[in-house]
Amino acid sequence: MRGQAFFILIPKPLIGLMKFWQTEMSMDLTRVPTYVRGLDEQLEGGIPQGDVILIAGKPGTMKSSLGFNILWNNAKQSGVPGAYVTLEQSRDSLLVNMARLGMPIEGLERNISILDLGMIRKKLTQLTDETWLEVFKMYVQNLRKNMNIELMVIDSLPVLEIMAKFKDPRDDLFHFFEWLRDLGVTTMLIAEMDQDSCHFSKNGEDFLADGIIHMDLKREGNNVNLYTSVVKMRKTAHRRGYYPVIYDRKGFEIVSE
Repeated sequence: MRGQAFFILIPKPLIGLMKFWQTEMSMDLTRVPTYVRGLDEQLEGGIPQGDVILIAGKPGTMKSSLGFNILWNNAKQSGVPGAYVTLEQSRDSLLVNMARLGMPIEGLERNISILDLGMIRKKLTQLTDETWLEVFKMYVQNLRKNMNIELMVIDSLPVLEIMAKFKDPRDDLFHFFEWLRDLGVTTMLIAEMDQDSCHFSKNGEDFLADGIIHMDLKREGNNVNLYTSVVKMRKTAHRRGYYPVIYDRKGFEIVSE
């Protein structure tokens, strides 16, 4: 009848089997640790390998620092090769800022590559909007082939979209995300949010991404404190609350208690 709700009763043994299967699938996944104290415990060990993740937030929420922290610690602690692709901030500026946060790349150059595509774009004066994305892909594919990178940070997604001048943003982004997955590289995309916006993206990137880590600022009295939430992470049982973020010389930590 119209307006009547229907319910399907699932036998308890089948429910138990479904939960067991979900647990087994999660345990079989290879995960990339974030090296954020308190966060990996909530992510069953880290980000699923090969996934595409948005690190979204308004200006000043340490999005780039978090992405670099994941890259840097995986290189230092586990020898995992990775690349940081910067489209706006210069290579020198990025390295100075990260060194001041306790993440110098001296001694890690074999495992961390900094690709300054903003500088490359300035040098390639004949580069057109139509060919820019192909040049971007060529450089990334070379890093994958020559360095065998397993991790990548792209800073930032909005700048990439502006440079590429997508004609059909939703369709073009869908194919771009699929290209990233086909690379087999765990990718973190820095996504800038407007000050007055509660949306994680403008063109549906939050639906295309496998995961979203949201960084946010909250005013508490005279202080402005940093918070984070795992809004979305496929193949992972995780909490969705917002937790305070602390950064010190030991790195990032979330306070979940």
